[in-house]
Amino acid sequence: MAKQGLQQYRSMTMQYLSNVGIVLAPSERDQIEVVDFGLGNLDTEGLELITYINTERYCAKELVLFPLQTCPEHLHPPVGNDLGKEETFRCRSGLVRLFVDGPPTPPTGVCVPRGSEAFYTAKHEVMLRPGEQFTIMPGVRHWFQAGETGAVISEFSSTSRDPLDIFTDPRISRLPLIDTTKERGK
Repeated sequence: MAKQGLQQYRSMTMQYLSNVGIVLAPSERDQIEVVDFGLGNLDTEGLELITYINTERYCAKELVLFPLQTCPEHLHPPVGNDLGKEETFRCRSGLVRLFVDGPPTPPTGVCVPRGSEAFYTAKHEVMLRPGEQFTIMPGVRHWFQAGETGAVISEFSSTSRDPLDIFTDPRISRLPLIDTTKERGK
């Protein structure tokens, strides 16, 4: 992604956060991750996020999904003696369709990204509206998609080890493909 495109997505992300009263410090604005998972179709399969803190004990993030944008299916595996990441999603705005392992639920109009259908296997839907939350236990496959107006989600979790997440789609790379530290002059 070109720097201009990155800045555009960061600006859009800041607008979504601002709309729900979340203010980022100037130093945080360039820390917004714009993740296309190496698939090259960010508007369909992607995620924008800011990590406030990530220690060996806990993590706090804001996630932004643009209209109908989907975070691909993945799970958080055990690491050493740690069972894996446990995370709670709290919807701040919009509608979030969260799918987890479990008994299939009747479809409600979700749009699985075309060409990636085989990689979305969790079929138990949990709908989150503003003020609602759901906790995903370690090792549970999950994916999520915003409704037609996009969504802002606060994530509270145990330690986040994003590079170790296991994605159902083998084409995915979780690490950013752009070195944003060069943009900050580091």
